Amino acid sequence: MKASTVSLAGLLLIEMKIFRDERGFFVERYHEDKMRALGIREDFLQDNQSRSAPRVLRGMHFQTDPPQGKLVAVARGRIWDVVVDIRKDSPTFGKHYGVELSDSNGLALWVPFGFAHGFCVLGEEEADVFYKVTGLYNAKTEGGMRWNDPELGIAWPVKDPIVSARDAVLPGFRETKPLSSEP
Repeated sequence: MKASTVSLAGLLLIEMKIFRDERGFFVERYHEDKMRALGIREDFLQDNQSRSAPRVLRGMHFQTDPPQGKLVAVARGRIWDVVVDIRKDSPTFGKHYGVELSDSNGLALWVPFGFAHGFCVLGEEEADVFYKVTGLYNAKTEGGMRWNDPELGIAWPVKDPIVSARDAVLPGFRETKPLSSEP
């Protein structure tokens, strides 16, 4: 495993080694010691999986109590994964980062607390997204912001996305309460 820093402080793009042969491939998606060596020293408390149809867009979501970091990878299909820095004291506050994650490119994204997260499905196949999270789900403290807020300027690479009724009415970036870098 290798990690690269990206344009937003705290995010890590993780490249996993894929072993391919005539049968398919094998990839080690999580190894605690290797993650710790990359600087991810979090205790993961819950694993989540979502399956989404083509053109589905989910986001932009976050959770404050307990604070929740996410290690995001794709088990099947392809997504455009996007995060927005909502840490009020961050030099990249209000900026976003996007990357393609797929079942075959060997990439995962470490998203620490302080970012809103979302994704859209690319291509014509369903996508299974797998998240390891550092805080147990708490519906009372989940938050979100509108995926298409013009102030954010996210160029989603999907036409006419399928968005949940809840995500369609989330507040804009300016109406979302900024977070501290530390939970």
